[in-house]
Formats: sequence, structure tokens, C-alpha cells
Amino acid sequence: MAINSLTEHQKQALLKAAKLSILHGLAEGQPISVESPEIKQIEGIEDPILWEEGAAFVTLNKRQSLRGCIGSLQAYRPLIEDVVHHAFDAAFKDPRFPPLVMEEVDDLSIEISVLTPPKIIEGCHTYQDLLEQLQPNEDGLILNDGVHQATFLPSVWEQLPDKQQFILHLMQKAGMRKWSDNMKCYRYHTIKFAADWQDIEV
Repeated sequence: MAINSLTEHQKQALLKAAKLSILHGLAEGQPISVESPEIKQIEGIEDPILWEEGAAFVTLNKRQSLRGCIGSLQAYRPLIEDVVHHAFDAAFKDPRFPPLVMEEVDDLSIEISVLTPPKIIEGCHTYQDLLEQLQPNEDGLILNDGVHQATFLPSVWEQLPDKQQFILHLMQKAGMRKWSDNMKCYRYHTIKFAADWQDIEV
């Protein structure tokens, strides 16, 4: 079942789980188990919605600058487990950044984006076809030409509000030099929420 909305309590539970996963990673060097006492003590953690299959990205920002971002495009495990693992990976395994250290955490904010299932954009045969169908500030976009694949979350529109730049930068991210006859385009939306490290009580 697709996760289409989340209550404030569900969002807070996911943010707390993400913070606990990062704290556990700093102390133990590995992700926390969703069966651990620390996770189990989160208020509302038994909510069935959190245990449905879900796909999420966890983004860490440090003083408004990206500090790590890792996620899943397809749901294949419980949402709570996806968030816990990606929080750890965003902190310690994003190849663009060194592993997080304790001295940085007070400057962090944690952002979670829960994805709707990606849907193929029909008639996406040319760059112009995609340009006409893309919805700024709403669509997350996946481009796949069979060899390369990359995605931009809807939040990337904040940095790249122009549709042409959005597509071209995504192609560049994927390592695509030109539009491919095999190109497949998918759109998805997200439920996005965030909090500063200090405001997440665990």
C-alpha cells in the first residue's frame, strides 16, 4: 500500500529514529536495529503506517549546506527501517563527504522525504517532450537510459527553478552526454519534513 500522507506524530517518530540512528552510528559505527530498545521507546513507533513498505531519502544539512543525502527510489522494506538505514548512510557513507563526527551534530538539520511510487512519464521520446510535461516544484524526476540513472528530489527545484536547467543538470549528474533513444522518464512526489538536530527530542 502506498504511503500518501503522514501525521505530525508519524513525522516526529521518523525524525527521532533518524537521530537515534546517527547517534548510534557515532558510538558504534553501524546502523541501529529497528528492534533495539532505543527505537522501541519512541512514542508512536508501533503505528502500522511506519511499518508499511516505504521509500525515503534522508538529507543532512549543516548550516543550510548539504552534508549528506542517501535514499531509496523504490519501497522494499518498512518505512521506519528505510529511514534508519539512510540516516546512517547519509551521515557516514555519502562518498561526497567525510564521515560525520560528533562535533558537527549541533549544526545539523535532518530532512526526510518519503516518496510516492515512481510513475513513468508517457510519450517521453525527446527532451522537448519531457520539458512540456514536467511540473516544477512538484515532480521528482528519474532519468534512465539503460546504462545511466539519476534522480532529483522535488526539493532540487529550489536550487534549479528553470525546467531546462533542472533536466540538463540531472542528465549531467547521471553521466548522460545527450538524449538517448532508450530514455525512460519517471516522476514521483514526496512528503517532506525536517527539524533542527537540537529540536528532535530523543
